[in-house]
Amino acid sequence: MFNLASILISALLMGQVTLAQQNTPPLSGPDSTTDHSKLEPLMREFTSGPEVTAACLECHTEASDQIMHTLHYSWDYTNPDTGQRLGKRNVLNAFCGNVAANETRCTSCHAGYGWEDIRVATPADPTRVDCLVCHDRSGQYTKQDNLAGHPPLDPVSPGAKTITGKKAWAVDLTKAAQSVGLPGRDNCGNCHFFGGGGDNVKHGDLSSALYDPTKEVDVHMSSDGQNFTCASCHVSDRHQVAGSRYSVLARDTGGTGLPGQRRDVATCESCHSSTPHQSTLIGMKLNDHTDRIACQTCHIPEFARGGVATKTSWDWSTAGRLENGKPIMLDEHTQSDGRKLHTYLSTKGTFKWDENVRPYYAWFNGQVEYTTGLTTIDPAQTVEINRIKGSASDSNSRIWPFKQMAGRQAYDSELAKLVYTHTYGPDTTSAFWTNFNWDKSIKAAMDYVGEPYSGKFGFVDTYMYWPITHMVAPADRALNCNACHAKNGRLANLSGVYIPGANPMGPGGTAGLILLALAVVGVAGHSLLRLIGRKGARYD
Repeated sequence: MFNLASILISALLMGQVTLAQQNTPPLSGPDSTTDHSKLEPLMREFTSGPEVTAACLECHTEASDQIMHTLHYSWDYTNPDTGQRLGKRNVLNAFCGNVAANETRCTSCHAGYGWEDIRVATPADPTRVDCLVCHDRSGQYTKQDNLAGHPPLDPVSPGAKTITGKKAWAVDLTKAAQSVGLPGRDNCGNCHFFGGGGDNVKHGDLSSALYDPTKEVDVHMSSDGQNFTCASCHVSDRHQVAGSRYSVLARDTGGTGLPGQRRDVATCESCHSSTPHQSTLIGMKLNDHTDRIACQTCHIPEFARGGVATKTSWDWSTAGRLENGKPIMLDEHTQSDGRKLHTYLSTKGTFKWDENVRPYYAWFNGQVEYTTGLTTIDPAQTVEINRIKGSASDSNSRIWPFKQMAGRQAYDSELAKLVYTHTYGPDTTSAFWTNFNWDKSIKAAMDYVGEPYSGKFGFVDTYMYWPITHMVAPADRALNCNACHAKNGRLANLSGVYIPGANPMGPGGTAGLILLALAVVGVAGHSLLRLIGRKGARYD
């Protein structure tokens, strides 16, 4: 009976979500009040990215200083609550492992030029900030995947690739400089869609499908929907962009602000408020859920939609296998758009891919604790690279959706710590991608970061979690009640909460229901007897 009721209720939910229109900030104004092709400092031939930045700074005098104080440039963040030092330059991950010792490859997506050693601070020269990576609107600016952030220029090296994996072309810096405007989805996506070594490899909800998505893939970014850019939600103030996986606002009680006021958050509530559903009986019941359930949990039923698969498993322990002395590449997964995806690479190991993936659900209060190279691990257990913090008893926690990435990566089997690896370096004798020797790779990287290595290594299973916040589905595709309020529903294994219809009822609850049923039967029986008695009564 409960499941049927859930389905009937769910059928009434379509159209219950409304935008808080009175407080919705404008999407954007005109791209620019200036035609940069008419500016004299840009009417010249540029021979490097830093030369373009120097020209930008003639007018935008404070821009580089602002950028240098952002996470996009520093890759360095200290969590004020845990004290952990995070950021790309410091953390380990379940994908390519680490930036240290692999800089020229990894910093190809840095918002600057020529950062080749993360053991030292980012370049302090203002011209080393890359303005074009965020503001080019010519559509032909890109970075080469192994030049520490520099673009490919004429002549382009044979076999060179861009950061999106395409064959590199010679960038026209003058054309790019004269085209600048507000960032588009492509500016953000060219790095963020291709993190981890390929399209949608890392996040699961950030892929090339979002360059021009259908409404079914993302209602906010679709040209048939809101036609948002990334900056519509990830607002900025002095180039500080709201929204970071190192500092997540899991519960936004501030709600909507007046247009142009809130510049510090990238949450659903900042536009929709904490009571987003209509003031109907059903809508009010749904609003009762928002203090415990993140909007994304119901409104992103699956990720990796739109025809682009995401990597769900990466096993480094199988890497290094050769045939006739040469590396192997197997492409045995075909995603729905027909493209073949690698399932084994001698350089990286074995992979699994999936599309339309159901998220992993967990209580989340915005805090994540990382397993660093200093953390002692238990190799008999699956190691969580980033542990999600939160619980049902924490008022700041909500039930959030995540991508759970399964990995198998190297660790020091004597010291019981995860290790750094030197993977990229075509001119070295220690880079794994060139020499396929794990011991040399690990020793070189550990020496590089100045951490001890026993000389003994193994491989350990890992999990890494990525919050799912993009690919919001249309309202009629949101989860219905029965998705959770049913046996074996989506939240059946979530601890600390009783979900009617999903969780088995304890003895106390069962006894309560029996007593309630007996009471109902008693009342009904008493009423029936009174009714019969009245019919048989004689009045004088």
